[in-house]
Amino acid sequence: MANIVVCHGAWGGSWAWRRMRAPLRAKGHELFAPTYTGLGDRFRFLNPSVGLSTHIEDVVATIFHEDLTEVILVGHSYGGLVATGVADREPGRIAAMIYLDAFVPEDGQCGLDFQSAEERERVREIVEVHGAGWLVPPSPLAPDIPPEQAEWLRARRMPQPLRTFEEPIGLTGAAAHLPRSYIYCTQKGPDDVFRAIAARCKSDPAWHYREIDSGHTPNASAPDRLADLIDELIAAGR
Repeated sequence: MANIVVCHGAWGGSWAWRRMRAPLRAKGHELFAPTYTGLGDRFRFLNPSVGLSTHIEDVVATIFHEDLTEVILVGHSYGGLVATGVADREPGRIAAMIYLDAFVPEDGQCGLDFQSAEERERVREIVEVHGAGWLVPPSPLAPDIPPEQAEWLRARRMPQPLRTFEEPIGLTGAAAHLPRSYIYCTQKGPDDVFRAIAARCKSDPAWHYREIDSGHTPNASAPDRLADLIDELIAAGR
């Protein structure tokens, strides 16, 4: 049995991982997926000062108050930034890390650093026009999500402060020893921002690498297959 703590993707929340609860519980695991400040049921706390460090602190606080140890930390998409910061803060409570189609930052990097200059400019233009100068509207959902599930998710996704993508992460290297895995979602185009990250992890023998035949959000489109992969990687990392 493992305590799995999810650092969810941008514009999401605990609710985005609800389809993962039953298959992971069936394998004997406990799932924790704290919602970040300003999103989901915590939308009342949304303000321009919310940044990446805020979301890192959200997950650190959950691990502390639940008194979790031997944590399997899962970072999905933007949540890879959050998970990296959490592990650096609490390496003694983390047993292993799993990045799911996620950013893997170095010290001083931010989310927008993984985008091209043209894409960064496009994001900032969208924020000015549609986000009151400080909010990033949700990106389109992966096309492999069933229509009824996509509609349910879309109704709950909320804009996220630009600061969460612009704030650089500060790392001490305290978590560099932790076992790491990367799961790459293959149903995406050639311009996929995560493709290069996945390739680096695949070529590094220090990483466990797996692929899943799904779009960017297998927690919604392929929960059983994703639960199998996470369970396999938990065993491989021990």
